[in-house]
Amino acid sequence: MENPEVAVSSCSAHNDENLCSYRRHLSVSQEGLLEDQLRRKLKFFFMNPCEKFWARGRKPWKLGIQLLKIAMVTIQLVVFGLSNQMVVAFKEENTVAFKHLFLKGYMDRMDDTYAVYTQTDVYDQIFFAINQYLQLPNISVGNHAYEKRGAEETALAVCQQFYKRGTICPGNDTFDIDPEIVTDCLYIEPVTRLDNTTVGKHNLNFTLDFHRLVMVQLMFNLKAINLQTVRHHELPDCYDFTLTIVFDNKAHSGRIKISLDNDIAIRECKDWHVSGSIQKNTHYMMIFDAFVILTCLASLILCTRSVVKGIRLQREFVSFFLYYYKKEVSLSDQMEFVNGWYILIMVSDVLTIVGSTLKMEIQAKSLTSYDVCSILLGTSTMLVWLGVIRYLGFFQKYNLLILTLRAALPNVMRFCCCAAMIYLGYCFCGWIVLGPYHVKFRSLNMVSECLFSLINGDDMFATFAKMQQKSYLVWLFSRIYLYSFISLFIYMVLSLFIALITDTYETVKHYQQDGFPETELQRFISQCKDLPNSGRYRLEDESSVSLFCCCNGPSEHT
Repeated sequence: MENPEVAVSSCSAHNDENLCSYRRHLSVSQEGLLEDQLRRKLKFFFMNPCEKFWARGRKPWKLGIQLLKIAMVTIQLVVFGLSNQMVVAFKEENTVAFKHLFLKGYMDRMDDTYAVYTQTDVYDQIFFAINQYLQLPNISVGNHAYEKRGAEETALAVCQQFYKRGTICPGNDTFDIDPEIVTDCLYIEPVTRLDNTTVGKHNLNFTLDFHRLVMVQLMFNLKAINLQTVRHHELPDCYDFTLTIVFDNKAHSGRIKISLDNDIAIRECKDWHVSGSIQKNTHYMMIFDAFVILTCLASLILCTRSVVKGIRLQREFVSFFLYYYKKEVSLSDQMEFVNGWYILIMVSDVLTIVGSTLKMEIQAKSLTSYDVCSILLGTSTMLVWLGVIRYLGFFQKYNLLILTLRAALPNVMRFCCCAAMIYLGYCFCGWIVLGPYHVKFRSLNMVSECLFSLINGDDMFATFAKMQQKSYLVWLFSRIYLYSFISLFIYMVLSLFIALITDTYETVKHYQQDGFPETELQRFISQCKDLPNSGRYRLEDESSVSLFCCCNGPSEHT
């Protein structure tokens, strides 16, 4: 008898519908055998790893690799996270140290209130910072040093910005001003420092016209080495600190705000030598990272292969249905062949490979992109753990969460779009009206964070209490605004959102007990009664030609 697996037709390469027209006449029995073969192929495709092992003896390689990858990626993330914490701590502690060194009278947690109010205090602050900079090697307890360009140390720049011309007489309600900003800079070399001598107005030709003054900036560069990593068997990094002390007088309100900004760059040290086993530990970690990359690469190849197989089987099923039943397969049935979990795993594999490569470069001190690497590794680890849910979904009791999320997602997205319109309306209104009178409404980002906290019931009394009462009309509006928002979102929007999820949960739970509605794809597959351990699946030839191939000429098989 002619083998039905090789009784195949050809199709045109220019056929948009991907349909095939038979070049050979098939008997009714052969068509039935081909249909049974497709059903078995579809049933095998949608089996879980255990059923596939019983059906064809296939080892669950993807499952094993995912479990191995979870352990390896998590260990890699923890090791890198501990290293990154030392980097972040070093940055933050240096910034705090610089504020205490260069800002006179600075105390912790006073960044928002640190300001001066007299001309004498402005000069005192400026010359205090200059003298501290000149005496830095003698007063700093850290390993800070001046930046060098060649053999010379970089200078400290004192730049003042002021209006080009201005005559202001508030008593007469008159002014004459040219709004063009002029910048004038004074440079002070570290070599000008003198022992037991301080720099003041008598040493420098530096004066300020406070009526025209907009801003004063002190800019200088320092360098340091993070030695704490040596104790954790890691090579130290070299740091460049670009510091800017700003005296902000833009408002001309009698209050000059002072702030220190620290722009940090991490660089590879030019010449270093560390005794001991640090180099060995670094090599071991790089070997481990390389093994992680190989594991993720294997996972990526296997998942890509499965996705491609699914797309090919989808095209074959669509063509079969259109040819035999003259019916189009629904989009939902077609999407069943595209496994979203595999795509999620593939994304995590790509992120892990890129992140591990960056981590190896960081360990070799060729790159210093700690933040980029942490984002890549953190996101990939999150996706790896999420990918395990796919395998838990093969068990009915664990599958309830996945099915609920999947069924509720379309309605949740539509509901969130409607709720977002109301939320954005409140955000813009609160920013415009309450921004000048409430610290939590000063920017759109702060307004959004404040309102989201109110939805969750956080910091509710403080939001009411911090409202300034300078304007009774605005104060009254704030009460109406806050009460209406809280009532609308907590008692209505949030309750409807929870009810939407709960209703979907009850529906899915009911379906699990009484059975889910069958789609055309499921009805087609259900006609195949062969059990996984029946042995019928082992007889299927994986390399046989597809029912609906796309080729340029008739098949040569008979």
